Amino acid sequence: MTPQADTLDESRLDSPEAIEDFALQEDYALNPEYVELVIDAADAGDGMRLRELLDALHPADVADLMGFLSSQYRAQVVPWIPPDTLAEVLPELDDRIRDQVLDLLPPDALAEALQELDSDEQAAVVEDLDEDERKAVLAAMPEVDRAAIETTLSYPEETAGRLMQREVMAAPQFWTVGQTIDHMRSHNDDLPELFFDIYVVDPAFKAVGAVAVSNLLRSKREAKLSEIMEPVTEIAVDLDQEEVAYIFEKYRLISAPVVDDGGRLVGQITVDDIVNIIQEENREDILALAQVGDAGRDASIWGIVKSRLPWLSLNLVTETIAVSSIAIFQDEVAKVVALAVLMPIVSSVGGNAGTQTLAVAVRALASRELTSANAKRIVGREVCVGLMNGVLLALMMGAATFAFYHNVRLAITVGLALIANIFAAALGGILAPILLERIGRDPAVSSPILVTFLTDFMGFFAVLAIAALILL
Repeated sequence: MTPQADTLDESRLDSPEAIEDFALQEDYALNPEYVELVIDAADAGDGMRLRELLDALHPADVADLMGFLSSQYRAQVVPWIPPDTLAEVLPELDDRIRDQVLDLLPPDALAEALQELDSDEQAAVVEDLDEDERKAVLAAMPEVDRAAIETTLSYPEETAGRLMQREVMAAPQFWTVGQTIDHMRSHNDDLPELFFDIYVVDPAFKAVGAVAVSNLLRSKREAKLSEIMEPVTEIAVDLDQEEVAYIFEKYRLISAPVVDDGGRLVGQITVDDIVNIIQEENREDILALAQVGDAGRDASIWGIVKSRLPWLSLNLVTETIAVSSIAIFQDEVAKVVALAVLMPIVSSVGGNAGTQTLAVAVRALASRELTSANAKRIVGREVCVGLMNGVLLALMMGAATFAFYHNVRLAITVGLALIANIFAAALGGILAPILLERIGRDPAVSSPILVTFLTDFMGFFAVLAIAALILL
């Protein structure tokens, strides 16, 4: 423990507010000295101090703390997290860390904690358990909660059914505002922890409209829900979560009802769930573009190596093929040694241009800004951008080459090669993800290897082929 932490521990950290202020830095990241306080309390076996330090933090910050602790210290800290706080911490944990924390909890304790959560969060935690652990935890839960979790887990992964919470506030069309408010007050234990709309249903329990809570509170008590309700955008229970996120973003939804094949209301999805999905999908795309997995803070060295080595091996093969173009023109390289210096520059600049176009294309595909309706226009635009960038860079590169080597034909060779490679990079960067998506492959995963191969091969080949025509 640092001297500063000693002073703070003895004289200032005597209230939850003081501990919270000390624990979080200005950017809301955990203070390393706070983490040291937790570790020192664990080393001393001071459970009450651990409880005091943990109680002062928001559950999301406690989840963040788990990521800074080793598995040994997690085992000492987790038992001192109160069940109600633990319930909110579990959904916030990284998957690998959550698996370790779940292993530390007996089924009864986990079942008690889960009862504090909504059905969607319950299912998200239970699905990470081994089959035997899952059966034990479900057996310890009330029948209603158990049935809700089992129903949620029966839907395919990454669909609206897995994402939704089954708790909704629904009311018939003939109810008045006053009846609805009175019902919510008298049955508050049955309501979702967070909701924004009251869904108006017909006798078949199909959603015919929705009333925002803010609108409900502004309306007169005698007004009927059917008079103040608005149309709803329904989400099919088997819809992919990426489609759900797109619908929320397009129509600026805060919440939406989820319906089964018969159109019956079975749950709801709220915007806080969508934020998590968008972040998750963006993270997956970024990692996929770099051909790496989500290593996480607890990933082992060998685990990271195994996740990255296959793509690097494939890249090694494609690069070997790309440089084979040098062997075709080895006599030309021997005659003009400057080509060996300039080829990597042309190849590297083309690679960067391809990466720029590829990143834009993958993001546009993910956000539905690039579709079959505007594909030709977008492809044409990127090709024009590639040509313009190629010409401008060729002028700069040609001038630099002439200034260094005093050879006009060499400058022209490098300039033309740069134009050709950047044009190929732009064309490959936009077409590769479009074509891969058309055949059902993830463009973020497969495109980078193809574009890298194209720009490297074209960079070497263009320089040497043009040099064979102009210089020799």
